[in-house]
Amino acid sequence: MADSDPNNAIHDDAPLGDDSILSPRGIEAFTRKVTTTASHLVGPGSDPSGNHYHSAMAQVHKQLQKPGIQRGMFTMARTTPTDLVRSKFSTAEIQSRALSYLPDDMLQHIPENDNAYSLFQGFKATFPELTNEGKKHRRKVSRGRRMLEETPATPDSPHHLHKLKKERSSLMHELEMLGIRKNLASSEIHEIDNKIANLAGMRRIVLERLAGLEQEEALLEHDIVDMEGRIEDAQTLVDEAESIAAAADTPNKSDDDDLVTDQDADEFMSKSIYEKLPTVSSTPSKRKHKTMKRKSMPILHEHFEPGFMIREIKAHADHVTAMDFDVPFGTLVSASMDDSVKVWDLNAGRCIGLLEGHTASVRTLQVEDNICATGSMDATIRLWDLSRAHYDPQGSQFGRDDEDDDGMAFENPDDQPVDPPEGSMADCPLFTLESHMDEITALHFRGDTLVSGSADKTLRQWDLVKGRCVQTLDVMWAAAQASVSIGTGEGSWRQTSKPPTQTAAFVGALQVFEAALACGTADGMVRLWDLRSGQVHRSLVGHTGPVTCLQFDEQHLVTGSLDRSIRIWDLRTGSIFDAYAYDNPVTSMMFDGRRIVSAAGEDVVKVYDKMESRQWDCGAGITEAERGRTPATVEHVRIKDGYLVEGRRDGIIGAWAC
Repeated sequence: MADSDPNNAIHDDAPLGDDSILSPRGIEAFTRKVTTTASHLVGPGSDPSGNHYHSAMAQVHKQLQKPGIQRGMFTMARTTPTDLVRSKFSTAEIQSRALSYLPDDMLQHIPENDNAYSLFQGFKATFPELTNEGKKHRRKVSRGRRMLEETPATPDSPHHLHKLKKERSSLMHELEMLGIRKNLASSEIHEIDNKIANLAGMRRIVLERLAGLEQEEALLEHDIVDMEGRIEDAQTLVDEAESIAAAADTPNKSDDDDLVTDQDADEFMSKSIYEKLPTVSSTPSKRKHKTMKRKSMPILHEHFEPGFMIREIKAHADHVTAMDFDVPFGTLVSASMDDSVKVWDLNAGRCIGLLEGHTASVRTLQVEDNICATGSMDATIRLWDLSRAHYDPQGSQFGRDDEDDDGMAFENPDDQPVDPPEGSMADCPLFTLESHMDEITALHFRGDTLVSGSADKTLRQWDLVKGRCVQTLDVMWAAAQASVSIGTGEGSWRQTSKPPTQTAAFVGALQVFEAALACGTADGMVRLWDLRSGQVHRSLVGHTGPVTCLQFDEQHLVTGSLDRSIRIWDLRTGSIFDAYAYDNPVTSMMFDGRRIVSAAGEDVVKVYDKMESRQWDCGAGITEAERGRTPATVEHVRIKDGYLVEGRRDGIIGAWAC
C-alpha cells in the first residue's frame, strides 16, 4: 500500500533543493511517511508480519546512504540551535542584532553599580500596581474584600492572627517598594546633577570661545576703522594735489585786479565783522567730525547671569564725577575730581589715553559712537573724535602665543592697568565751545545739535557743524514768562522744601531730541522746551528736591531727584505714571528697554525690572559683603543693552551683567 502511494515515495533522483529531505517539504513528507507507517502498525487492519514497516525503513535507510544526505546530516549536527534560528531572520533584523551585539570583553568589564537594589527589584517597584490608578483599584478591591470578609471572628482565633500577619506582610512589601522607588528617584537626581555640571562646564567652554571670537571681532573692526582713516587722509591729499594743480594752470591776475575799489571797500565794511573775523572761541578746527557706527555689536554679556561682575577697574584716585560708554565691551570715558579724563577699552580693561585740554575738573560728558563731548568747571565744552586715538588693542598681549590668550571677560581682575603711551590722544580734539560764564553742569547732543546747561542759569544750543552757539535760553526768564502767561505760578521758579546743598547744580540734567528739550533744574521742576520757538512748552511739577538726572523715550520721561525718589511721567498727559522712593538721594539714573538703574547713595546699584515688576540690587556691595568688606558709594551709573557700568567715590569703576 505504501509502495503504491506516489506521495509517500522517496525518489533517489530528488535534488537537494526544496525536495530534499532536509528541506521543509522533505521533512513534511518524511513526517507523513512515518505517520502512515505508525497507523498501519497499530491500526486494526495492520499487517501482522510487519512487511510494510520493513519496506518503509528500507526506503529511509536507502535515502540516508546517499553522500549528499549524509553531509547535510553532519552539517545539521554541528549547527547550534541559535544558528538555526538566526538563519530564519531577515537581513534588516540580522543587521540590527549585529549592531547591538556586545563583545565578551565588554561584558566582563561591567562597572560595579552602587545601587543597593537589583534590576528586578526596580522593575517590581515601578510596576503599574504602585501607580495612582493601581492604588485606587487596590483600595477598592480591599474595601470590597473587607466587606465580604466582615464575618464575626474572635481576636484569639488563629484565622484572625493569620489575617493580621498577612496584612503586615503586605504593608511591609509596599513600604519596601516605596523605599526602592525613593532610591531610584534619588539616583535620577544625582544623574541630573552630574549632567547639569557637565553642561555647565560645556557652557563655560563655549563662553570662552565666544569671548575669543568677540575679541578677534573687536581687533578686526579696529583695523577696519584705521584703514578707513588712512583712506580718508589719502583722499584729502589727492584732493589738495588736484586743487594745487588746477590753481597752477589758471593765469595770473593783472595788477589792476589787485587794486581795491571804493565799491569793494564799502561792501567789505558793510559786512558783519563776526562773519569776516570769527572769534577764537567759535572757530572750529579744520578737522571735521565724522560719526562712525560700529559694524558689530557684542553679545557676550547677554549670556551671563544677572549680577555677574564682568570687570573692575581702578580708574582714578578720587571719586568719579562723570562717565559714559558707547556699546558693551566698547569704549568708556571717565572723569574724576583728580582733574583727569581717561579713555578705557572695556574689552581688555586697559586705558587708551587721557583727554587733555580742560583746565578744571569735568562735571559732565557724553559718548555717542566715536564722538565724545566733555563739559568742565572751566566753562568750556570740548569735542573729541575717539577713533583717531593711536592705540593698539592687543597691547602687551601682542606676540604672545594663542594658547595664553584669555577671553575678554575672563582676564585676571587684579591686574594693574597698563599706562597708555604718551600722545596717544593727540589727534582726538575737534574744537572747543566757549560761551558760558560759569561751569558746565549738564550737556547732551544728538546729531549736529548740542545743548548745554551751566551754573550761569542759561541753556545754550550749539551747531556742531559750524561750531558756534545758535541760541541761548534763560531759565529764570522763561520761568518768569511762564508765571505771567499762565497766571497760576505753576511754571515759575519756586524754592524747594529741601535745604539747598552745595552739590546740587542749577541745571541738573537735560536731553535733546530734534526740537524737543527736557531740562531738570534745582527747583525740582522739569521743563519741556521747544527749540524752534525757544519757549517752555510744559512744566512738570512733582519733585521736592533738585533734579539730578532725566531721560525720555517716545512715551515716558523718567526723572531722579535729591528728594530720594524716581518719577515716571506720561509725556502725552504730563501726569505722573509711576514713582519709586529710596532711602537716600538719587544722584544718577538711566534706563534701557527693560531696566531702570539708579545710584541712590548706597554701595549697590538699584535695578528695577520693568518686565517682571521687581527691584533688586546689583554691585560690589553684595559680592564684597561676603568677604567682609564694604565698598565705596556708587555715584554714577550707565546701562546699555543689559551692560551696566557704575562709578564709585573711591575712583573704582565696575562693569556688570544686568
